Amino acid sequence: MDDTLYFTEQHHAVREMVRAFAQTEVAPVAAHFDEEAKFPWENVRRMGELGLLGIPWSEELGGAGFDLTSYIIAIYEMAKVDASHAITISAHTTLGTSPIVYFGTPEQRRRFVPLLASGKVLGGFGLTEPDAGSDAGGTRTRAVRKNGHYVLNGTKRFITHGSVGEIFVVTAVTDPGKGTKGISSFILTKETSDLDAARRVGIGHDDSLRPLPGFRAGKKEDKLGWRASDTAELIFEDVEVPEENLLGEEGLGFINFMRTLDSGRIGIAALSLGLAEGAFEASLRYSTERKQFGQAIVNFQGVSFPLADMATEIEAGKHLLFAATRLAQEGRPFGKEAAMAKLFCSELSMRATLKAIQIHGGYGYTKDYPVERMMRDAKICEIGEGTSEVQRLVISRHLLRELAD
Repeated sequence: MDDTLYFTEQHHAVREMVRAFAQTEVAPVAAHFDEEAKFPWENVRRMGELGLLGIPWSEELGGAGFDLTSYIIAIYEMAKVDASHAITISAHTTLGTSPIVYFGTPEQRRRFVPLLASGKVLGGFGLTEPDAGSDAGGTRTRAVRKNGHYVLNGTKRFITHGSVGEIFVVTAVTDPGKGTKGISSFILTKETSDLDAARRVGIGHDDSLRPLPGFRAGKKEDKLGWRASDTAELIFEDVEVPEENLLGEEGLGFINFMRTLDSGRIGIAALSLGLAEGAFEASLRYSTERKQFGQAIVNFQGVSFPLADMATEIEAGKHLLFAATRLAQEGRPFGKEAAMAKLFCSELSMRATLKAIQIHGGYGYTKDYPVERMMRDAKICEIGEGTSEVQRLVISRHLLRELAD
């Protein structure tokens, strides 16, 4: 891809910085953290120090003050090496922080965003429930207004940073008779479940945040992929949430979270594309070094043709990704383009990582090479932030609206 179509010198600088960090500090330990399913606290601290946990937020809010393209580049480059580190950046920034930036009051932004943008504490996004996955409108968590606060009861499932995080934006039903228009959103705080590790590395906890009694992490998920990313339940048992923690207006929680998911889809597209390109680069290197029948296997069409297909699809994915990013950055409608980028890149990541294992042969099926981890990491990209089926539904609805217009 001609980088001048989308990138400035600043974008190149961000790319080189993230690429260097990923290669020198993430690549050597990625397999270990995957194997142990451990959250990489030390690297997360370093990402905070580099500004990677607040790239698109203003310096006044504790962020790096860069644009959306810089942020997407960071996710993309990190995912080439390790998807777990990449989703930590993406989920924290888009899901955990952006709703407060875009829908919060000045006081809410002043209170919470600097802690998140600096990486002092981690944030999360509570939408999915045991019976409300693709059907996010089926939220059952309830928030009842009472004596100057809201009382929340319910459970959220598959929440990134559910254990390690301290600041969360969550949805709850405030008016059961209004369907999705009766869903509101709130900012909730709890203490990290890994307080010893947080104190050891100097991030992950802040004494100024008041944990809300009854709000806690539940079961931590044992996952196929993204194993170094923290995923857990959130449980609300008679949690008294102050009125000032209502995020936006009552009844707008669902629509605001759907807007957040539009942005999140660009992030997952970037992560997916990074995975695909990481698998492609690993396969290209391997195929030039591995010899069979007296020559490098890259000389056989059974290897070179899949590499050609991977390279072509990756180039197509780049244009879908960065075209959607540009629309979002310029404040133009981007919902359809984000869904297209997420759909194409997530399914590409699965195809590319499977081809990478095939090119590596028996070695690709072992943990001696990173492509088996990449394949496991790729699958969730077709599920999270809306399944491939949901993306097709979103795209088709946009097409019908455009036809009607």
